Amino acid sequence: MDLLKSIPKVDKFIKHKTFESCSSKLITKVAKEEITKLREDILNKKIDSFCQEELINKTLKAYNQIIKPSLQKVINATGIIVHTNLGRSLISKKSFEKAKEIASSYNNLEYNLEEGKRGERYSHIVKTLQSLTGCEDAIVVNNNASAVFLVLNTFAKNKQAVVSRGELVEIGGSFRVPEVMTQSGAILKEIGTTNKTHKKDYENAINENTSILMKVHKSNYSIEGFTSEVDLKDIIEVAQKNNVIDYFDMGSGHMIDLPFGLDEKEPSILKYMQYNPSLLSFSGDKLLGSVQAGIIIGKKELIEKIKKNQLLRMLRVDKLTLCLLEEHLNLYLKNELDEIPTLKMLHTSIKTLEERALKVKESLDKVCTCEVLQSSTLIGGGTTPNKKIPTIALSLKYKDFKPNKIEKLLRQRNIISRIENEKVLLDFRSIQEEEIQELINILTEVFK
Repeated sequence: MDLLKSIPKVDKFIKHKTFESCSSKLITKVAKEEITKLREDILNKKIDSFCQEELINKTLKAYNQIIKPSLQKVINATGIIVHTNLGRSLISKKSFEKAKEIASSYNNLEYNLEEGKRGERYSHIVKTLQSLTGCEDAIVVNNNASAVFLVLNTFAKNKQAVVSRGELVEIGGSFRVPEVMTQSGAILKEIGTTNKTHKKDYENAINENTSILMKVHKSNYSIEGFTSEVDLKDIIEVAQKNNVIDYFDMGSGHMIDLPFGLDEKEPSILKYMQYNPSLLSFSGDKLLGSVQAGIIIGKKELIEKIKKNQLLRMLRVDKLTLCLLEEHLNLYLKNELDEIPTLKMLHTSIKTLEERALKVKESLDKVCTCEVLQSSTLIGGGTTPNKKIPTIALSLKYKDFKPNKIEKLLRQRNIISRIENEKVLLDFRSIQEEEIQELINILTEVFK
């Protein structure tokens, strides 16, 4: 009972100088919880003593855990540039600085400055996309999954949408094309086989209720061997002859030619636009290297119909997304591609990566065992499935620690590495140049 009597009262406890800078409301709540736990531990005879200093420290720790931001910066040393779990593409700092001023001020999001009346939020992005791609019109929603749903709901509700069996994909988060089509109200018409689809399959599937011939990017797998698929150019030709819409869900679209021969399987948006498609949609935060968004480009009459769909209001993007996307696309227009982190990382030479790895190795040689290795990595984000690109990695060994233990030590300091062939690797393909010294400092502390 004496121990129970020594438990401090909440109102007096929270007045301790340690809590001076804390929110009064939150520290009161946390202190009540900690004191309640203490009382229960005493009654259940789990403890037979305590000191106030320990209670203060526990309370402050619990308080700090609540107010600590859950979303934190990490160093991506996995080698995967478009890492879905780590936020996909990095926002250009140049674009972010410009967007900051717009986002923190009133702006003309839906106001026409020339006419002095209400305007349209999508107009801010249309001119840029027209200049870049040659499209007639464009619209932006919150991600490409929304874009797919909106296109199908607008044009294929209670109508037939024709898709190859080999393209009925499931991507991350159990996003399945067949289920999305069902939810949108479209009637799925599967054609071809898993490994082979021909132009005649599209032609034979068309009937009076057919609305769309849809092509879907195989974002996370590839079919090798005895296979064939129909090029978008041929699908467009069939669609035009039969007066139906052709639509390509590109998944990850890109504006420029990719290195390492990746364009053989992943032609750019600009190359597809040469075929004059009805509609294309693609992500903003994958190979485009910008903010999360679903971008739909194509024929003006079709985009106008999409704008009239009542679902658009639920899927629309805000001022910050539009501003970041516009600024980012302007980097393409101005040919300032080095300002786009995704492209910069993708095009960094092996020689440069090796130089960075050697710099880190030289700084760590006295505290752990390092080895610079040639390796390969995926781009990530559902882009160029199963196609690896060359990279340079640094393997780390420390005392007799197993790889999992080293990986955890790094992760606790917000360095995300990968384990390959029983080795912990730091892959320099995804480590930013400006992060090198920070990386060295953290690793030196971890392995001291």
